[in-house]
Amino acid sequence: MRLELHCHSTCSDGSQTPEQLAQALADYDAELVCLTDHDTMAGCERVARALADCERGRAARVLRGLELSCKHGKQTIHLLIWGVADGPGRDALERRLAEQRERRRERIVGICDRLASLGVTLDPEPILTASAGRTPGRPDVAKALVAARICTSVRDAFDRYLRDDGPANVDIESISLAEGLRLGREAGARMSLAHPHTLRHFAVVRELFVEFREQGLEGIEAFYGGTSLVRAEPWLRLARELDLVPTAGSDFHGEAVAELERPGIELPLAYSPRLRSWMSELPAIV
Repeated sequence: MRLELHCHSTCSDGSQTPEQLAQALADYDAELVCLTDHDTMAGCERVARALADCERGRAARVLRGLELSCKHGKQTIHLLIWGVADGPGRDALERRLAEQRERRRERIVGICDRLASLGVTLDPEPILTASAGRTPGRPDVAKALVAARICTSVRDAFDRYLRDDGPANVDIESISLAEGLRLGREAGARMSLAHPHTLRHFAVVRELFVEFREQGLEGIEAFYGGTSLVRAEPWLRLARELDLVPTAGSDFHGEAVAELERPGIELPLAYSPRLRSWMSELPAIV
């Protein structure tokens, strides 16, 4: 089953427009598509329209969704939300996202103030202007530090200033995982844990599902990017144990992740019927 349930456009931190992504997914013959930009659903309708205008893309089923950044304790959890339906639930989610976007803009100013206290001058206004129409974040500051030749690379900027415990980082009040799951449920969506391997410890991932499975955390992104069946097996084993739905996504960002040449991923045939059934009642964008 060819699909894409985890990809990013210029509406967040990807390098391709929603229309460019749609064309690539049409060329790939993806049958199920959801643009999952960080903390915004702004590009979803654009993907749907572009696929509908493309002969090879008309058969694709397109969902509305996003990748929502949540916190659970000190951990950042990325929640994939698919199939957001029109109505009060979507309205509540959009309002919460708007609040977070404003906090993130304030965070950019705060980070630049902290940099100034460290003797590093960086004007936040060009960063905010360049990120108009999408969610600004620490990577935007990192790129500005590189452009100003203060740092040698984005990684250097994070290592020296912007990491979670870095001297210029500014924490913001994040949406809790429990709240994120509630918002998704009220919007009629299905939800999955993104890239579980980034949490590093199998036991940590398992505990998340033990705690939140009944709150709507039903999917696990077992197939990620170029993940093989061997690398997916721990997550498939957990899915069998806790009755989770194995999901798949490339996490395509375009130029930012050069090793992925195009969006799209193939879910092995053995796991396709369960995913189709799980998502069968979700509303497509028309």
